[in-house]
Amino acid sequence: MKRAGIFALFLLLAGCGRGAPGVTDITGVMPDLQFSMTRANDGAAVTAQSYRGKVVILYFGYTHCPDICPATLANMANVFKQLGPRANGVRMLFVSVDPNRDTPALLKSYVSAFAPQIDGLRGTPDQLARLARRYRVIYSVTPNAGDYEVMHSSAVFFFDGKGHARFVTTETDDTSGIAQGIKRIVSSE
Repeated sequence: MKRAGIFALFLLLAGCGRGAPGVTDITGVMPDLQFSMTRANDGAAVTAQSYRGKVVILYFGYTHCPDICPATLANMANVFKQLGPRANGVRMLFVSVDPNRDTPALLKSYVSAFAPQIDGLRGTPDQLARLARRYRVIYSVTPNAGDYEVMHSSAVFFFDGKGHARFVTTETDDTSGIAQGIKRIVSSE
């Protein structure tokens, strides 16, 4: 339990634009993938079950993010290229923390600009809060007179094809290392 508490503190401190390098094994520490949302790519209602059999990468962000979101998605697009045909067995779920501005059309266009393996997800405020709470992710959206302030964790979670949490990182610059980690997940199933 001590490990989970330290991990939760780490995620609370890992905000937009900040983060510690490295990958943390979370096997057996974090709960299995579970959610219910709408996929912006095609408007379908999806759950964790919709992605069974695929390695799933879970990331919370928003389309107006000036730095960490586009960098993370670009790095993950590079990971998909490195995986070659294996990338067909991987899906990245980009969960919008700003669904008021991230319309389905905007979210679909945004994720499509990076890689076909990325699905943009939107949910009700309750669905979003429930998913974020499940993985101890913090976010906030504060509209100010014509200006928005959005804060979100930079954590990127990786799940195996059965939906079990396997590892997390807040740093995606080491695309080769991430690709190797995904290959290890696939080969262990």
